[in-house]
Amino acid sequence: MSDDSTPDTSRPTGTDADTTGTGSSAAGADASATTAPTLGTDGSGSLRPERKASREKLKADARRVSRETGKGLGKLDYSRPRHPAENAPENNTQYPHNTHPILVPGIAIDEQRRRYSLDKIIFAVAGTLTVAFVIWGIVDSDGVSTVAKAAYDWSTMNVGWFFNLVAIIVLVALIILAFSPYGKIPLGKDDEKAEFSTFSWVAMLFAAGIGIGVLFFGPSEPLTYFVSPPPMTNAPETTEALHGAMAQTYFHWGFHAWAMYALVGGAIAYAAYRRGRSLLLSSIFQTLFGKRHTEGFAGKLVDIFAIVATLFGTAAALGIAAMQIGSGVSIVSGVGEMTNNMLVVIICVLTLGFIISAVSGVSKGIRYLSSINIILTVGIVGLVLFLGPTLFLLNLLPSALMEYFGSLFDMMGKSLSWGSETQEFQSVWTVYYWAWWISWSPFVGTFIARISRGRSIRQFILGTIFIPSTLLFVAYGIMGGTSIWMYREGAAGFTDSMAAPEVFFTLIDNLPFVEWLPFVAIVVLAIFFITSADSASIVMGMLTSRGDQEPRKWVVVFWGLVMSGIAVVMLLLGNANALEGLQQLVIVTAVPFAVVMLFIIIAWFKELRTDPLALRRQYAQNAVDNAVVEGADRFGDDFALQVVQTEPGDGANGGIDSEHGDYTDWYQRTNADGEPVGYDYETGQWADGWTPEEGDAEVDDSEATTAEADAKSDTTSAGSEVEGKTESRVTE
Repeated sequence: MSDDSTPDTSRPTGTDADTTGTGSSAAGADASATTAPTLGTDGSGSLRPERKASREKLKADARRVSRETGKGLGKLDYSRPRHPAENAPENNTQYPHNTHPILVPGIAIDEQRRRYSLDKIIFAVAGTLTVAFVIWGIVDSDGVSTVAKAAYDWSTMNVGWFFNLVAIIVLVALIILAFSPYGKIPLGKDDEKAEFSTFSWVAMLFAAGIGIGVLFFGPSEPLTYFVSPPPMTNAPETTEALHGAMAQTYFHWGFHAWAMYALVGGAIAYAAYRRGRSLLLSSIFQTLFGKRHTEGFAGKLVDIFAIVATLFGTAAALGIAAMQIGSGVSIVSGVGEMTNNMLVVIICVLTLGFIISAVSGVSKGIRYLSSINIILTVGIVGLVLFLGPTLFLLNLLPSALMEYFGSLFDMMGKSLSWGSETQEFQSVWTVYYWAWWISWSPFVGTFIARISRGRSIRQFILGTIFIPSTLLFVAYGIMGGTSIWMYREGAAGFTDSMAAPEVFFTLIDNLPFVEWLPFVAIVVLAIFFITSADSASIVMGMLTSRGDQEPRKWVVVFWGLVMSGIAVVMLLLGNANALEGLQQLVIVTAVPFAVVMLFIIIAWFKELRTDPLALRRQYAQNAVDNAVVEGADRFGDDFALQVVQTEPGDGANGGIDSEHGDYTDWYQRTNADGEPVGYDYETGQWADGWTPEEGDAEVDDSEATTAEADAKSDTTSAGSEVEGKTESRVTE
């Protein structure tokens, strides 16, 4: 740079001047302006009129060039690879389909050619283990109870800290990801719009996630903490205990729970709708494990862990719903105390309902049921608000939320180090909930991945964590606050030892004008049961069918029956009003998948580093930063940027090896057998003539031979544009 403040004029100028190390150039606005060390004056120190006009014109031209350059960058069509000018040196690149990795717009799962079939290894291993457990539990429930209790005691004593650590790491990692530059990356192709409206999206999140808990744990859990607060916190049945009870409930059902769903769902959605892979848990790990291991033992092990966790996590939810429905039926019909045999009958009836819903498909079953149920649930909560202690609740809701925020870090820090009483509380409540959310995350994550296509990572993470949590804070505040208020006022039926399934129906029994509400509540609970089981059975069918979004009906039915069988065994380990059996098995079976959760964080972050949008941003940052410095050095204020050829290694890549397999392997297109096939990203035409309408069966031998030759040379012929919006499904 020059020693004085005058722009350096010793370097060559002009529009073709190269900016070293960027691939952009800083072009002077006018040669005469940049080569003159001083400005012409009329002798009085002011600019001559003609020079002043010239300067104004130069400034206007520079602004115009900058605007046009910005428009050009904004209109870049990254699906169309740009080619160098005729006189530019030829680069020896090895990009799939002659397309630079930053120009790939993404690949959707429905644009891939994929052959689906039953994965016999996954189905055999997971199916054999779970069916054997159901048989064992029915034949020798005492033996299962002994083993489950021993495994539960060991897990809570030795692994409880790990569940707490996973919950904290997942939430922190996702918040960082959402506000990082990676948050702008879409869960789909460039400029793809969200598939579902926000209302439908929130409704499906709410219903498929934890809808059963609103009517079961909503009124009962805060009351439990009020009567018997967590160790070393507040005195029972005090004002402090009231707010502490609500904060503890929010802690279990709020941000941490939904962060676990968001992690699995976001990673799956990214792999499927941005990278074009199957909707499998194992697809997340292709960059971390490598394709061979992901499709081999390691990937199958991940999917088996996901199936087992999903089975037991969802079975626990079904068992809770059955207990709640049983209590409602018992109260409404007056048949007396609910027995295990009666619960088994309820589970069998509801199992039939969710199997019918499952085989009807997501769009026909889950979406409509979720929309209906969100309205019914909001209606019930609204009735409790307006027919219950309205003024008390309106004062409690903001206070409880602030108490939650204020004590959040204290609750996150509780562990075995606080003593045996805290360890026991953590085992029964906090660790159980973290294990339950981890168990639910494969099925809920897969489900919300399917409904979140087209949303950005930032919108997905923040929406998934905060929108359902906010709804639940209101719902649990109303339900829990009302049950505590009624207990303090001595309402009929409320005692300090009442069973959890009874609290909700006792609450509505003390409301005026709603004698019919128990019947509606039973219907809502049944829909929640069917909705959750519907989603889970389809997801497990996908996991055992190599990601097929329309798994065979008998596979879906099989997993539905196994799930119900596990729910029956869980209930047999306790009694009609106990949660011990549910808690024990959920915690034990969630341990392997808790480890998988941490690997998902590593795998997702690693893959986002090679995303086309991330690469574009890095290239742009390198080019602009260096070009601005070079432009100011050469031309002062009067320069604009343009793209020019540089020497290899001196461009905007900043040292990135864009030909490395981490950047290029993922967008090499293949046929249904996994063999490379030529593809034109500009026209959407396959080299072997394949189209979504015809499918792989229509490609004859001569075309296949041509395709093989084209794939090797990686050249494609021009042709008409084909919009492949329907995924090719070839089922064996």
